Amino acid sequence: MPAGSGTDTMDYLSFFLFWLCSLPAIWFPVHKIRHLFTVKAFFVPVAGVAYFIWAIVKAHGIGPIVHQGSSAHGSELGWAMVKGIMSSIANFATLIVNDPDFARFARKPRDALWSQFITIPVGFAVTSFIGIIVSSSSTVIYGQPIWNPLQLLGNFLEGASSGERFGVFIIAFAFALAQLGTNIAANSVSAGTDMTALLPRYLNIRRGGYICAAVGLAMCPWNLLSTSNNFTTYLSAYSVFLSSIAGVIICDYYIVRKGYFQIRELYDARSSSPYYFWFGFHWRGYTAYIAGILINIVGFVGAIGRAVPVGAQYIYNLNFFCGFIVASGTYYLLCRFFPIPATSDKWMEVGDEVRNVSVAYANSDTYDEESATGSDHLKGSDGKDAGVRERKMAQDF
Repeated sequence: MPAGSGTDTMDYLSFFLFWLCSLPAIWFPVHKIRHLFTVKAFFVPVAGVAYFIWAIVKAHGIGPIVHQGSSAHGSELGWAMVKGIMSSIANFATLIVNDPDFARFARKPRDALWSQFITIPVGFAVTSFIGIIVSSSSTVIYGQPIWNPLQLLGNFLEGASSGERFGVFIIAFAFALAQLGTNIAANSVSAGTDMTALLPRYLNIRRGGYICAAVGLAMCPWNLLSTSNNFTTYLSAYSVFLSSIAGVIICDYYIVRKGYFQIRELYDARSSSPYYFWFGFHWRGYTAYIAGILINIVGFVGAIGRAVPVGAQYIYNLNFFCGFIVASGTYYLLCRFFPIPATSDKWMEVGDEVRNVSVAYANSDTYDEESATGSDHLKGSDGKDAGVRERKMAQDF
């Protein structure tokens, strides 16, 4: 491979073989390959802990690792910590936004709530702690920081015995298994679901997953891992876009609609549906999404090397929170000045009460905003009360 390609022949061949081996896994629906995730759930954490202990042993204890001097002080150290927090949030921002792709398989809401409420923060905290200690041990062991755990694992092969080489193989296999599961869960299924929603006549989740795989190869992802700065910049940029999406989604459900949805109308593509909006385009959501991106775009330009005002850099250091707050605030104000149908004045989430929901329509069915709204007080286009009607849950389905 050319010197300026960002990779070498060995790394590119390894990536291509992994990419090729992951293609068959995309073919199967998630529920049919759940045993792969079961194996991953047991095997990968054990390998991670083994790697953690091995690094500490080679560094002659955890003391020399944690007592290393800091190269940053004062405000520089504070902002470095803030950037680290933002990078960590960006790391699981995909799970925040694409959570419905997997929560929909749950039998009831609480099945999805508690498993994710515990495993996501705890899992990411433990994984980050192991990564920090392992990476920091490289300075003690080799006299220089090695941020890439795979590169550090490769260094363990120097003068290694047969047992140590086998240990490196097992840990490397765990990395590959973990990446395969993450690739399916966070990339293939999510991309396939979104593409299916855009072009349901031509695409399904499987086809969308293969399109995602093709894009993943074409974008030359090894360039993102060429330096630690490239990787963290990419994560921050990722957060810019996902924070705006999360802001709109959460504001729409918890604040604007207060948990109320007309389930049958969600599957109706006719112009009479309350979710058809303006020619099928929800301009309030897209406007808020763009506003959440714009607040961070100047700082992002500075992150890739351009000269920008220091204020923009500080805003970008808080990119996820800034994008989330601006997007959600903009969406709320737009919905206040330009009301949307099918909303509620009080919390109306159905939760576990939904039973035998039908989304089928008869040819004569039309949308009636008065019966479809979740509000006891209907609001017309002028924002005034248009009547009072007692709503029963049975009428919604």
